[in-house]
Amino acid sequence: MAKMKVVIIGSGVAALAAAARLTQAGFHVHVFEKMATPGGKLSEKWIGQYRFDLGPSLFTLPENVEEVLDLFGKNRSSFSYKRLNPVCEYFYEDGTRFSAAADHTVYVEKLSEVFNEKKHTIEKFLKSSKATYELTAPVFLKSELSFSKLLFKADTYRAIFQLYKLPLLGSLNGSLKKRFRSEKIIQLFNRYATYNGSNPYSTPAMMQLIPHLENGIGAFLPEKGMYDISRTLYNLAHENGAVFHFNSSVEEIIHDGSKVKGVRVNGEVISSEIVISNLDITPTYRYLLKNFKAPERLLNQEKSSSALIFYWGVKAVFSEMHVHNIFFSDNYKEEFDHIFLRKDLYSDPTVYVNITSKECTQDAPVGCENWFVMINVPHLAGQDWPDLIEKSRKRIIAKLSRILKKDIDSLIEVEEVLTPQLIQDRTGSFLGSLYGNASNNTFAAFRRHNVRSNDLKGMYFCGGSVHPGGGIPLCMFSGKLVAEAIKEEYL
Repeated sequence: MAKMKVVIIGSGVAALAAAARLTQAGFHVHVFEKMATPGGKLSEKWIGQYRFDLGPSLFTLPENVEEVLDLFGKNRSSFSYKRLNPVCEYFYEDGTRFSAAADHTVYVEKLSEVFNEKKHTIEKFLKSSKATYELTAPVFLKSELSFSKLLFKADTYRAIFQLYKLPLLGSLNGSLKKRFRSEKIIQLFNRYATYNGSNPYSTPAMMQLIPHLENGIGAFLPEKGMYDISRTLYNLAHENGAVFHFNSSVEEIIHDGSKVKGVRVNGEVISSEIVISNLDITPTYRYLLKNFKAPERLLNQEKSSSALIFYWGVKAVFSEMHVHNIFFSDNYKEEFDHIFLRKDLYSDPTVYVNITSKECTQDAPVGCENWFVMINVPHLAGQDWPDLIEKSRKRIIAKLSRILKKDIDSLIEVEEVLTPQLIQDRTGSFLGSLYGNASNNTFAAFRRHNVRSNDLKGMYFCGGSVHPGGGIPLCMFSGKLVAEAIKEEYL
């Protein structure tokens, strides 16, 4: 029997995972990517002597990559990584500092000491975070959005019988305020809402599962940098027969109203009965699936936040910082009100600084560091971005200089900027939103677009804008789910 062809639009990490899995299963895979290299948001760039990972910087659940290596009988050591310790450094304006240790006991002790909270209160929260993850992951994160499939899973009934363990009501912030007295520790745990581009004052309390991923299971870093995730998956797919077409924009998904027929690329029709879109669902429906009824309720939901990122080559080494660093705003609620309600930037943003050269010494010259400096910003909504970028740069530099007690501006040797507009242009993320729809209500958080179409045979989806959501581990789940759905249908 001849191999069935699968066309994949885009080459983000979900698409790469799907491509690798499908080639291993015997499908003939063609990937069309409008950029010159694979990876989507998870790409890299050298600026002078500094190497930068351009997008996602947090790596959890490395077994997702190892599982794909195992499918091909590859040695897991070909993808090397290390567990980070500390996980993150936190800085507050009043001089408070907290270093999140990888060791659970030390982590709890330091949280209690720095924020004056009782250990048993912290332990109870972390236990609840773990339970929330362990009960929901098999049913939600690792399964298709299909009632018939979930109905016959033992994990579904296990979760139902333990619903009392889950924080089903209220917001993440509301749940934290019932547990803790310290505003600083509440702010620390509230920040996990940003991992899917949401507002901690609106996103469901169920999002408390995210701290378990980072601190319970662990945060990791590939020894060659984050881009090695994309590189490893690309090599597996490419070496095993997947054909990658770079600098190739898909113009249309061809269909007859009930079945997919192929795609149009640069005016040429590429026939295929199976198409996977790794593009954001909104442009997929609005621009590629012409003359096809779109799921308007999903497409019209509130979009997630975007990011403004400065890539700085810094001529100094800061011993008080590590790979992940957070410099908090003094008024978190006001910051998120600006982002989600006013679609504007707050004057005192929380600043995230990622420095891979702390562990990957090849990423910067000796005595220097590669700073990935990011603030959360609203998606595109008609703002004056040149003005906002200029103001934000000044505010970020002033904040970092004030807290670190050094003139940061004078230390910047090279610089580039990634804006919401560039994020949209380069990766197809609608309005520059990083995660598609925001999870700012219960419906949005737990009902995203499924990996397969119920209305168009042969049409599939993967990536951060569809189920189960954004971020590297969820995109890896998405790539696996879409590959399994296709194998179930066609093998």
